[in-house]
Amino acid sequence: MATNESISIFSSASLAVEYVDSLLPENPLQEPFKNAWNYMLNNYTKFQIATWGSLIVHEVLYFLFCLPGFLFQFIPFMKKYKIQKDKPETWENQWKCFKVLLFNHFCIQLPLICGTYYFTEYFNIPYDWQRMPRWYMLLARCFGCAVIEDTWHYFLHRLLHHKRIYKYIHKVHHEFQAPFGMEAEYAHPLETLILGTGFFIGIMLLCDVILLWALVTIHLIGTIDVHSGYDIPLNPLNLIPFYAGSRHHDFHHMNFIGKYASTFTWWDRIFGTDSHFTAYNEKMKKIEKKMQ
Repeated sequence: MATNESISIFSSASLAVEYVDSLLPENPLQEPFKNAWNYMLNNYTKFQIATWGSLIVHEVLYFLFCLPGFLFQFIPFMKKYKIQKDKPETWENQWKCFKVLLFNHFCIQLPLICGTYYFTEYFNIPYDWQRMPRWYMLLARCFGCAVIEDTWHYFLHRLLHHKRIYKYIHKVHHEFQAPFGMEAEYAHPLETLILGTGFFIGIMLLCDVILLWALVTIHLIGTIDVHSGYDIPLNPLNLIPFYAGSRHHDFHHMNFIGKYASTFTWWDRIFGTDSHFTAYNEKMKKIEKKMQ
């Protein structure tokens, strides 16, 4: 009975979304994107698309999303939005970070990306445009993957802070006490594998090719944003319910304790690992009142 009710609720929700979708204006980018996708399918093999296509998507998006935060350090107006104002970015740290990123991307992540083609073949995952999921299904899957990754990240990240293993693996990521966007994937190779597993779990459960690239896009936007070191008032990501944001993760780099989740706030709230952050905010508010 409960199963039938669940199916009925899902069907009603699906019909409601279909109705809303029918009222929306036609997406002007859909046809050009469709043509570009079909051109890619006609001119490249599945292996090239899954492997080199995924690598290119990751590299281009990663450094493109890092660019605004990198430019902020040269704009005096943006300094008021920097969270740890007493710790400016340095060329030495950014160059060191860039070199480690290249190693992680091409020596750790690329071998993993090479398995994408065999994964899609084994599970018979389609590449063709006609079988691509609708936008709302794609959005729902991305949200599901984000929840899975965030859950994995919280518990494994918290484990990496255990005193017996912290200095061997996770300490590398905390080398820069004031984070900057490019540092998002600056980590020990083992940490890249351990925490990165959460990303691939969602892919394995819900994957198709366009979901992989869409999820990479959303994941990079979020992880680079929380490492940016800037709290921008009009950041559209802050409109997402339970989104942690840069101020939460910046505190983690400053304090090293608490705020272990990557994207959302609920696990830290449930387990009380946001208590240091809450106390710090209350302390800062009292200081601000005294200064007024």
